[in-house]
Amino acid sequence: MSRIKVTFQPENRTVDAHPGEALIDVAARADLSISSLCGGQGVCGKCRVKIVRGLANSSSKILGFLDRKELEAGFRLACQTEITDQDVEIWIPPESRQGEEQILTTDQVVRYERPSSSAELPSAREIPYYQPLCRKYYVDLPPATITDNLSDLDRIYRELHKKILGNRLTTEFSCLVGLAQLLRENNWQATATVHLKDPDCPCIRAIEPGDTSARNYGVAIDVGTTTIVAQLVNLRNGEVLGVEGSMNQQARYGEDVISRMIFACSLDGLDPLKNAVTTTINTLVDSLVTGAGISHSDISCFVAAGNTTMSHLLLGLEPCAIRVEPYIPTANRFPPVKAADLGLRAHSNAVLHCLPCVSSYVGGDITSGVLASGISDQSRISALIDIGTNGEIVVGNNEWLVCCSASAGPAFEGGGTKCGMRATKGAIEKVRIRGAGVHYETIGGFGATGVCGSGLIDAIAELLMEHIIDQNGKFINFNHPRVQVVEEVPEFVIAPGTETESGDSVVVTEDDIGNLMKSKGAILAAMKTLLDNLGMGFNDLEQIYVAGGFGAHLNIEKSIVIGMLPDLPLERIRFIGNSSLGGARLTLLSSHAFQKAEAIAKQMTYFELSVHPGFMNEFVAALFLPHTQMELFPTVRERLQRRSEQAGEL
Repeated sequence: MSRIKVTFQPENRTVDAHPGEALIDVAARADLSISSLCGGQGVCGKCRVKIVRGLANSSSKILGFLDRKELEAGFRLACQTEITDQDVEIWIPPESRQGEEQILTTDQVVRYERPSSSAELPSAREIPYYQPLCRKYYVDLPPATITDNLSDLDRIYRELHKKILGNRLTTEFSCLVGLAQLLRENNWQATATVHLKDPDCPCIRAIEPGDTSARNYGVAIDVGTTTIVAQLVNLRNGEVLGVEGSMNQQARYGEDVISRMIFACSLDGLDPLKNAVTTTINTLVDSLVTGAGISHSDISCFVAAGNTTMSHLLLGLEPCAIRVEPYIPTANRFPPVKAADLGLRAHSNAVLHCLPCVSSYVGGDITSGVLASGISDQSRISALIDIGTNGEIVVGNNEWLVCCSASAGPAFEGGGTKCGMRATKGAIEKVRIRGAGVHYETIGGFGATGVCGSGLIDAIAELLMEHIIDQNGKFINFNHPRVQVVEEVPEFVIAPGTETESGDSVVVTEDDIGNLMKSKGAILAAMKTLLDNLGMGFNDLEQIYVAGGFGAHLNIEKSIVIGMLPDLPLERIRFIGNSSLGGARLTLLSSHAFQKAEAIAKQMTYFELSVHPGFMNEFVAALFLPHTQMELFPTVRERLQRRSEQAGEL
């Protein structure tokens, strides 16, 4: 079969391709990532590229996303355009690229303490806080004699019992292979790697010659849908030696969990997705190992926290039943698995533990977040909110926990908006409007290329407070110099074309505002439905913890103005960073913390909002800025009234 040359600009990178290949796949092979929220199904329109030279065949799906002028200029959707029998040159515009997203690698573990009584533990005896899931013990064995004739393994057991309280030691069979020779050739000196997830039944998973107890490391991983973050930890003392993050390479198959489930279950199967996440983790681990000056074989344990779908894809489990009613995962709690069996680079007997999930749409990342926030250890009633394409919410204290998940849509991630983009360099993340003046800030200080979710929230709050839009999200001030109407749709120009990378203005349209109102409405309606079922209101929440990468860039005050967060004193709302990563590290360093995480997952009561009769009513009520029940937002109501009075005086 003939090979065609495909050149991508502005990198001037050329790769070979076969006729019939989709441009988005050819770009991936050239190590160029093109945005695709829908995983190549042609329903998001985010993979716009321009054919500079040559011809390519496109499906009719592109007509819904490109107007006549764009088509005549050569624009196409990369996922719906195939190579023909001639060379082609393609330009990928900035807004179609998966840029270097701001990846949240920090966390703030609010509080974590051992319960005051051993009765609260799964085990009947106390377990100290610092007891990593994997520990190395050096043993100097007395040589076997005719009178001391225990087997080699029993001799190791005898020495370990002097250091480990548990009396039910077990051993992986692989440890016995070559054990006799190992001990005799190394003067009966060896190091046993013991996994302590169940402190009552420790398991020896590796036996090495000599004393290697000083080289024992673990990796905590936040397996996010968009990004993956890995943290290298010294298991001898709990020291964090490094942290690395990158985009999840699964994004080429779809940028949300639904599109990836569709890919895994109806297109090319699980393997590409599993290999993508494994490759991403291995790349991060390679960097961590190099930075710390250690060997891959020094890593004895991994702990991963991810949503239910990401956990399934990492483990190679089919996620197909998660997306169809009654929404049942293969498992919520996962047995430990040998890391090598998943393709992870570490010691040959290293083990991966995945934190337990609660339901199809409340995963191990939320369990990890509850653990890290300390909600389950406090008597006061608190809430944890993790905002993304799905908004997960947990409410409770040390006696009870309830949770739910609301489908917020892609607006917070830049999807479904005319100039929307993820939080990558050049994205407008902060907006301030005063009269005719507009001030904005971009990520990295680069020229504006689009607006990300936090910037969109800022813009809408400012437009509302400046009376440029009303509380229905409709434009009312058409005399403002930044307001224009394009194809009968009003829009506000945040950055004129003279200030942008592409030369096109970055705008917020009336349709964009409507889309974000639906997303923020889903979050608030989910929280209110949850509280209503508990006979509570927003004011009963003594603390709200906002977690995740999106929350890092939120302006809390403006999030309240648009009605995404409840109208509470600002000191009650606290951002805690990457709580998924923080909880994973806690469980890596403490078998008790892992048991606590398992108890939290079992303790949480899940509300399925899709069948809840009151949720839709609350959702409709929340499609207003900030809400149709203005008494729920007294400070916003007061600010709006004050601004109206000031405008009247002018």
